Order: sequence, then structure tokens, then C-alpha cells
Amino acid sequence: MNRVLLLILLSAAAHAADWLTFGGDAQRTGWARDEDSLNKDNVKSLTLLWKYATGNQAKELNGLTAPVVAERMFTSRGVRDIVVVAGASDNLYAIDAERGSLLWSKKFEIEGEPKQKPHWLCPNALNATPVLRKGRMGDNAVYAISSDGRLHTLNLLNGEDVKPVVQFVPPFSKNWSLSLIDGVLYTSVSQGCNGAKSGVYAMDLKDEKRPVRFWMSAPSGGGVWGRGGVAVDPKGLVIGETGDGPYDAAAGKLTDSIFGLSQTDLKLVDYYTPANRDFITKKDLDMGNTTPVIFPYQKWTLAAGAGKEGLIYLLDAKSLGAESHRKPLFRSPLYTNEDVDFAGRGFWGAFATCEDAKGVRWLFAPAWGPVHPKAPPFPLTHGDTANGSIMAFRVETKDGSPVLSPAWISRDLDVPEPPIVAAGVVFAISNGENVRQLDSGGRLLNSKDRIDTAHGHAVLYAFDAETGQELYNSGNAMAGWTHFSGLAIAGGRVFVSTFDGTVYGFGLKTD
Repeated sequence: MNRVLLLILLSAAAHAADWLTFGGDAQRTGWARDEDSLNKDNVKSLTLLWKYATGNQAKELNGLTAPVVAERMFTSRGVRDIVVVAGASDNLYAIDAERGSLLWSKKFEIEGEPKQKPHWLCPNALNATPVLRKGRMGDNAVYAISSDGRLHTLNLLNGEDVKPVVQFVPPFSKNWSLSLIDGVLYTSVSQGCNGAKSGVYAMDLKDEKRPVRFWMSAPSGGGVWGRGGVAVDPKGLVIGETGDGPYDAAAGKLTDSIFGLSQTDLKLVDYYTPANRDFITKKDLDMGNTTPVIFPYQKWTLAAGAGKEGLIYLLDAKSLGAESHRKPLFRSPLYTNEDVDFAGRGFWGAFATCEDAKGVRWLFAPAWGPVHPKAPPFPLTHGDTANGSIMAFRVETKDGSPVLSPAWISRDLDVPEPPIVAAGVVFAISNGENVRQLDSGGRLLNSKDRIDTAHGHAVLYAFDAETGQELYNSGNAMAGWTHFSGLAIAGGRVFVSTFDGTVYGFGLKTD
């Protein structure tokens, strides 16, 4: 290879601000550290640059996954930023991030048939957000799990298979966003779909045999269904949250808890179980619905977790619940879910965190429903939040321990998706979905019921990360709503996918 071209390729890879996985990194921080094209001064000029209709057919409430992005890829068509989304009907799409045109697509061939009829809890669909590997000298790949539980490894530039397809998780299980770190792939499983046990799966890609290891959170229940799957500390543990079910830690029944596993071999190393776990389980206030975020703060590596109950925990990632497994570094007051409602209330999905130019550490949380009337006041507010909001907290130290201090609460959002943050701007989606699970008579709603009663359409917002002031909203630019999705940002553009199979690219117009 020409030496000059090699240097160009290596330089481009070193300076690209990619978004290769859900939340931007394996710690699920939602922070685009190197993204500076959009900022508080120019984000008001954000506009819809393009939209691309994939044609993917939704399955139950599953449409498209959250997008992931690789910047500055050298292709036969020139240097391209590539947006990748997966579709519920076992489709994969690679889109030119600048033009909004299709670069390639893939339809996965499925083996076998599910044992159960589909439902929104178990859609028998592709569910996990793919992860990208961006290496040097053309060593680039897309990893995706098809609905039959098999892992596909594709060339990021053309969609061709570069490794044999191999079974990763049980067929037609409900698995969540993939994560790749140190050559190991991680995903989590929930809801017992097609008879699969809940827990965490890991595949060692460094071994040609691609061995798979599994940690079971509980023989029944205990689903790990946070939007981002699990978070991985590069120098520590694989950390996640479990949902409701029978509890007996000594017998391996670790439900409604935050767990820490060793990397690669997935041995249980540590865990934290809230003192009121019985109440959480009794009221169906799963903790498994949220993926923790891992970040450094002063002398600690912190893990922040939450659930439907409506409060947030700060844990020491090196000792999750101290010796008793019941003692967090910090347990917040209730910030939402006054009604103790198991659907459409509490904290859902995933957080975002960043450290600003002043050295202040922030945590941004998607709250569903109104603020709890007994919550500590937020110094800055922006109107009533009957449907939901982004809540912003400063991470501070009090009496020698980290605490969360409320800073601001955004305007009302009609069910917020997990936020992301870049250059002092917090981006969030108001998704427009009907998130209720039962009707007034106590009947479990089916997918059609919820689709037909969606509240409206998705709206992209940008907020000042210090004050919560609204800097931009996309208005009626997006026709569809979203379900269990998320945002991506790269190259000065923000990407959104909606239930109706459409991918949107927002950015600043250029001459």
C-alpha cells in the first residue's frame, strides 16, 4: 500500500468521532466526547437534512433499532460516514450519513420456527442494536444478531459475510444491544421468550472457535432488559440490572438487583440488592428496564442505576453494595412515579453523563411521567412535565461520598428516550408512543391496541446541558413515533430511527 495513503487512513481513523455502539461506548455514557460540530451557539440552526424509508416491516412494537455510526470510511465511492440500523424483520441497512442514500442492505436467512406466537413482550424479531468494529487496514465489521439467535459478521463497507454465521443466543429470545470490548461481544436476554433463560451472554471473538459463556440471573424472571444491554468497565466488571422474580442470592436467584460479572468468563463477582427489594418485586417496579452507566468521579468509578420505582442509585463499581450487598454510596429520593405505577412511570432505558469544561460531572436521566410531589426541588424548571422529562443532576461530594444534586428539569416530553450529550448540548427524543400496558378494565393491551393509540410522532430536542433551556426542536419533521429506540451523533449530524421504518438525519445546512 502507498505510504501516503496508509498515513491518511490511520489519521482518519484516529480523529473520527464515531458512534459504534448503543450509548456511544461500552460504558453506555451517551457522551460524544470528540463531537464539536454542533454546539450551544449553532444547534438552533439544526434542520432535517434527509430521511430514508427502509421498507422494513415492523413486528409487534419492534421497528428499527437505534442507529450506530462509523465516520470517515474509505469506500469504493469515496470517503463516507456510514449509518447502520437493523430492522425487526431481520434486515440490516447501511446508509450514507451525508446523502441519506442506501449503500447496501442485507436480509438475514432465518433457521427454525419460534415455539410461541408473537406478542409485544416476545415479538420473535431482531431486537438488539448492532455494534460496529472499526479497525485499521480495512478490518471493519458489523455484528448483528438475527431473530433466530445467530450472530452475523459483515463487512461494514459492502455487507458481505466475513465470518461464518454462528449461534450466539437462544433462537427467538429477546436480546438487547450488543457491546464489544477487548474482542468480546456481550448481550443480555429477558422475558423468557421461546423458553430462553434470562441473563448475560458473552462470545470471545479472539478465539477462532468463538466460545459462548452465559450467566443466568435467575431460573425464572430476572430479565436484563435495559435498552443498552449491559455496561462494561474496561478495567472492571460487566454491570447490569435484573428484573422481577423469586430472590435467593445464595441459590443464584438474583432479581431486582444490580450485578457485576467478570469479563469474558461471566462469573458473578459482586451485586447490590435494594433494601426494599420485596416491595419493588411486589409492585412490578423492575430494575431490569434500565442499563446502568459507568463513569469516573474523583477517587471512584461509579455505576448509576435506576428503575421504574423512580429513584437513582450511585454505586462503587469496585464494591457494588459493600460487604452486605445492600449499601449503596447514594440512594436518591423519589423523583417520579408517585402512583407506584409499573407502566409508563419511573426511569427507563439508559442515562447519559459527561464532564463539562469546568470539571463538573453531570448525569442526565429520562423520567417517565410527572415529577414526584415530594422530590427535592430543581433550581431550574421549564414548565409542567405531566408526560415526562429529562432530569439533570450534578454529581457532587457530601460527607465524603458522591451524591446527586438536582440541577434542572426539561420541558414536558411525551415519553423521553435515552438522551445523549455533546459539546454542552443534551439531545433527547419525545417518542409519541402509547406506553400503557393495560386498559381501564385491566386487560393486557396487544400491539395493535398500542399502535392504534400512539400519542403522536417523535420530536427531537436539544437542551443547554447547564440550564435545560430548549435550544431546538424538530416540530413535525418526523411522521412516525419510536419504541425502545435511541439516538446517535457523529460528524455534526444526529440520527433517529422510527417505528415506521424511517431513518432521519439532522444537521446544519452547508453551502
